[in-house]
Amino acid sequence: MGRWGITLPLTAVPLAEHRDLVRELPDLGYTDVWTAETAGTDAFTPLALAAEWAPELRLGTAIAPVYTRGPGLLAMTAATVAELAPDRFVLGIGTSSPVIVRGWNAQEFTEPYARTRDTLRFLRSAFAGQKVTERYPTFEISKFRLERPPQPPPRIMLAALRPGMLKLARKEADGAITNWLAPSDVPKVRAEVGGGFELVARVFVCPTEDVDAARGLGRLLISSYLTVPVYAAFHDWLGRGEALKPMHEAWAAGDRQRANEVIPDEVVDALIVHGSPRRCREIVAQYVESGLDTPVISVLPTGEDPRKVVRALAPE
Repeated sequence: MGRWGITLPLTAVPLAEHRDLVRELPDLGYTDVWTAETAGTDAFTPLALAAEWAPELRLGTAIAPVYTRGPGLLAMTAATVAELAPDRFVLGIGTSSPVIVRGWNAQEFTEPYARTRDTLRFLRSAFAGQKVTERYPTFEISKFRLERPPQPPPRIMLAALRPGMLKLARKEADGAITNWLAPSDVPKVRAEVGGGFELVARVFVCPTEDVDAARGLGRLLISSYLTVPVYAAFHDWLGRGEALKPMHEAWAAGDRQRANEVIPDEVVDALIVHGSPRRCREIVAQYVESGLDTPVISVLPTGEDPRKVVRALAPE
């Protein structure tokens, strides 16, 4: 078996109560723990704990936004986790979204491609222990040097959806992290980065045989995420533009209920893995068979204790 990741922390479980589960993960067959950063925990603190709780696991951020910390602070924070988990930490960076960057963090969301590229280049220099004085196209750094450059430097992956960012990831990063795609979409994304290059994807999994409940939750998530311009463009590129057009029209008109109702079942079923735990594992495996290197399961609420669900979704 290859890599099999899980997104932590689980929404309904306090961070301190994850210890026993994290210690179990390697024996269950999980290889990776990845975090996200929206409005819950930050992306790094859970990984610092996991580094101590289960030293066998690879740890990654998916993703840390390039706008919400200054470049120096981002380097310092990543270097701290890299020191706690030598050769086991992956720094995933990306643009995040205008809502998170501008609406919640009062930062400008401008030139996302260039800002990501410049941050990646700065981090390479900082992790190498260089004193960085550089005028990048999107920011300027003067005389920054990490006091404790991580040894070895962490791998850096880029959040990437469409060809431009995927090609940047292939050229300058150590892998690409993608999101909100079906197993059938993986070959198109893989074609942009080629072989021998790690492709990671978060996979939304709702292990319940209540199809209506799973689709209802899936519709809420899809209308919340895929109306964000970058995800709308991604799904246009993947070929779902016409299927999602009614949703976009209703959303633009301010009719959120209608936007949910007009999302076709086949789109929900393609993007949200649901069914029995066995069926969910089989579908996650289809992502790998289609060209994904590292599936990272994100457990959606089913009414069960999510720790039990994580155990049920472990690879066989």
